[in-house]
Amino acid sequence: MQKAIFFAGIIMLAALAQSGENLIRPVHTYSIVAYDSVSGEIGVAVQSHWFSVGGVVSWAEAGVGAVATQSFVEVSYGPLGLELMRGGKTAPEALQALLSVDEHADVRQVAMVDARGNVAVHTGENCLYAAGHVKGDGFSCQANMMEKETVWNAMSAAFQNTGGDLLSKLMAALQAAQAEGGDIRGMQSAAILIVPGTKEAPAWQRTVDLRIEDHADPINEMKRLVTVHRAYVHMNKGDELMTAGDLDGALKEYAAAEKLYPENVEMPYWTAVGLVNAGKVDEAAPMFRRIFKEKPQWKELTRRLKGTGLIVDDEKVLKRILE
Repeated sequence: MQKAIFFAGIIMLAALAQSGENLIRPVHTYSIVAYDSVSGEIGVAVQSHWFSVGGVVSWAEAGVGAVATQSFVEVSYGPLGLELMRGGKTAPEALQALLSVDEHADVRQVAMVDARGNVAVHTGENCLYAAGHVKGDGFSCQANMMEKETVWNAMSAAFQNTGGDLLSKLMAALQAAQAEGGDIRGMQSAAILIVPGTKEAPAWQRTVDLRIEDHADPINEMKRLVTVHRAYVHMNKGDELMTAGDLDGALKEYAAAEKLYPENVEMPYWTAVGLVNAGKVDEAAPMFRRIFKEKPQWKELTRRLKGTGLIVDDEKVLKRILE
């Protein structure tokens, strides 16, 4: 079975190479692929002066690996690299197999990491200056058409010296690249994709999937979205705890979400709903009052919650809230 998958991928890439269609996407960029030995997560992050870079460069599958395919892009390195790793090939074996049948390997820049932390990277000799890569324990940083040759080493240092989860480390690597000048053409789009490292997770599961398609400052916008993402992680955890009957735990999660993203009325609103459902209407009433004053349409939303099971089905309580 593994041999069948291997040869199918090789034949497909060889056919694409002969078609002449594989030089049409000059996505010059900087990226990082990485494996987190603590959580087992696998991720890829990228930024480029190119529209919707995440749809071209970044690929990842739960329990399998991650791929970044860039420079004069052959997009099929993404799905075929994942297919080969899914079939049992290590990242180095998968990358070497695909490079061996690519007539234009000299202009490709590709990095792969598998679910065991094996890393492989290739920078073709004809990638546009400044181009290069650095490989470390469980990660690889690569870039081409950069303003300076210092970009990939700066990314590596930031990744290794940043604490916290994989998302924090990937974000730090992107910021470090831009601090060194990044893409000589400037900035346009960015993406961060993280998946679970375990094969028990569904193949489609994504821990983080953030993309900025077109923005004057995608790095700072990505930093903002990372904060929003973390806020909603707390919100989701709060909902889980509320469902499980852990009111105190849920309120702590909701409070953490609101602290991260105070400008979003969604955070205090569902906190207030949770309080009502727990019988703490006196605490919830002033929260609803503030929300309805700022966003009147949320009063109508509250009316529509009646009978859905999302809020207590008590006419007196609902009347008090709405008044």
